[in-house]
Amino acid sequence: MKNIIETKQLCKTFSNGGQQTHVLKNIDLEIREGDFTIIMGASGAGKSTLLYALSGMDRPTFGEVNFCDTGITKLSSDELALFRRKYCGFVFQQTYLIDSMSVLDNVLAAGLLINKNKKEVTAKAKEILESVDIKEELWNKFPTQISGGEAQRVGIARALVNHPSMVFADEPTGALNSQTGRDVLNALTKFNEQGQSIVMVTHDITSARRGNRILYVKDGEIAGECDLGAYVSGDSERHQKLRDFLGKMGW
Repeated sequence: MKNIIETKQLCKTFSNGGQQTHVLKNIDLEIREGDFTIIMGASGAGKSTLLYALSGMDRPTFGEVNFCDTGITKLSSDELALFRRKYCGFVFQQTYLIDSMSVLDNVLAAGLLINKNKKEVTAKAKEILESVDIKEELWNKFPTQISGGEAQRVGIARALVNHPSMVFADEPTGALNSQTGRDVLNALTKFNEQGQSIVMVTHDITSARRGNRILYVKDGEIAGECDLGAYVSGDSERHQKLRDFLGKMGW
C-alpha cells in the first residue's frame, strides 16, 4: 500500500510567558492508504497536536508534511483550506453540526463545497446517511432533535460525503455512552473495511482495538508501534496483544 501522509522531522513548540514547550519532537512518520491508524498516549503527550499537524489544521513549528504528494506545510492559508476541504474529513468529540440546518442539509452543505451539482450531492448525502443508519425520517430533523449517537453518525456522514483521502477522528466516542459509542465505531470500521483510510486519536482501549495500527505517543515522540492486523469482533488475542503493548508503553 502506498503512503498517503509522510512527515519529516515534525516539530511543534508552544511559547507561554517566555517558556517554550516542545509538544512534538522530530517525528518521522508514514501513514498508509487503507490503514485504520490509532494514536494513543497519556494526556498532554501530543497526540491531538500530531493529528492536527498531519491534517493541516495546525502548522508545525518545523518539519514537513507530505499529504497526497503535496507539501502542505508550504501552502498558504487559503490553499490549505481548499486542500483540507478536498482531501480530508473530520470527526470530533463534539459534532459541530449547525443547529439551524436539518440533518440532511448539514451533510449537503459540506458536499456542495466541492461539487456544485446539487442533484448528485443530494443523492450521495442520502446514500451515506443510510449507510450510517440514519433513516429518512430523521433527515429533516434538526441536530437538537436527535440523540448524541445519531448526531455523531451524521458527523461521520458529513466527513465522508466528499470521498476524502483521509478521515481524521479526535476522540469521536468520548462524549457517548458505551452503546452509542459502539454504533459510531461500527460505522467507522465499516468504512475502513471498504477502503477508507482513518487516523483516530483515542484514550479508550475498546476504541483503539478497532485499528490495525497503534501508534503510542509519549513526550512528543512516537514511543512505540503495534500491528494488530484486521479487526475481528470478539478476538480476545487481539485485545490481549493491545493490552500487552500498552503495558510496555507505561499506559
